[in-house]
Amino acid sequence: MRRSRSILLFIAALLTQGGCSLFIQPAVDRASDNLSAAILNQDDPETVRDGAPAYLLLMDSLVEGPSPDPEILAAASGLYAAYAAVFVEDPVRAARLAARARRYASRGLCLTDPRGCDFDQLNFDEVADRLESFDQRDVPALYAYGVAWLVYIRTHSDDWNAIADLPKVEALLERIIILEETYERGSAHLYLGILQTLRPPALGGQPEAARANFLRADELAGGKDLSIKVEYARGYARLLYERELHDRLLTEVIEADPDQPRLTLTNTLAQQQARELLASADEYF
Repeated sequence: MRRSRSILLFIAALLTQGGCSLFIQPAVDRASDNLSAAILNQDDPETVRDGAPAYLLLMDSLVEGPSPDPEILAAASGLYAAYAAVFVEDPVRAARLAARARRYASRGLCLTDPRGCDFDQLNFDEVADRLESFDQRDVPALYAYGVAWLVYIRTHSDDWNAIADLPKVEALLERIIILEETYERGSAHLYLGILQTLRPPALGGQPEAARANFLRADELAGGKDLSIKVEYARGYARLLYERELHDRLLTEVIEADPDQPRLTLTNTLAQQQARELLASADEYF
């Protein structure tokens, strides 16, 4: 998975923290949610990068407690996945942090439902069978694990065993859509669209299915998440060499107002990517 797509994984990872009850006390719960909102409403990505390590250590301290609950583990996984996906340049370090993210998410999923234990050790048919047993209550834990799994695969892209897990992640995303497609503004549709455009049609890519997923994700997000149009342009329009669609989508992103509640950081990064993609369009097409 190309690094430019890691920004979406970063945002999804952060979103898993939104309702995390770090302690029983309501004041601390509000502080956690406020921190998540502050990050997502930030229009300076460098500030987020510089401040994230302190929060990583905080989450570690909570996970080391006697009985961390799934929400704590999901939050810890989310921040580690986010940091590894976007801000760590050293591939060895990024892989190490992503592995920790997946461990935390795996523990959280296992605590949520024993049928979620050891997903990474199962073959595709076993994963598909177990996914059928999950219900809507399991969506947050499934989503956190799916994001961490995608980041793990990206940071282990030279490991064919990791790459071979992509169909399992796709099945997980499809199950989330069945159970609660509106979760996190329908971002499971977005990630499914990305997976479906990682390969050209001749090698198993599904561009038309991806197009439907991009459009549905944009609909569920109310057109406010600019990263969806960036991925639609990069994944679908570039894959099929549709220059007019490509330029129109990216121009719409650049001209849009990025300041949206809990989407400002996403949109700021999306506009940066849109400018880069437009600048390289003549060379690409």
